[in-house]
Amino acid sequence: MIKWFSNFREFFYIQMERFARQAVREALTRDGAPRLGRESQLRVGRDTELYRILNMHYNKSNIYQVPERFIEVSEVALREFYSAIWTGRDSDPCWKKGIYKIICKLDSPLPDAFRLPGCPVG
Repeated sequence: MIKWFSNFREFFYIQMERFARQAVREALTRDGAPRLGRESQLRVGRDTELYRILNMHYNKSNIYQVPERFIEVSEVALREFYSAIWTGRDSDPCWKKGIYKIICKLDSPLPDAFRLPGCPVG
């Protein structure tokens, strides 16, 4: 679904990068010398701040049930951003392209509900 809504896609990736950078900063502050592999501890669930921000951006009245697959893909995206930032790949001007390709492959088809006449986002 991410690829179907370009303005949501941009917001999605901005939030992923923001939360990944925050997680890296917290890891550095907390541990002093954090270990690789910490990205496996990052999670996105319906009870997390990241999920709340993403959901509120386009689903303010909670009209739509957010699919579990979206949460899974969001978690993969967050971990990919974290890993790239942690390893310094973000110094390359094209560093996000690899992440975009990974997420694009995980994306799901647009649900039929979004194709109905009168759909508020369609």
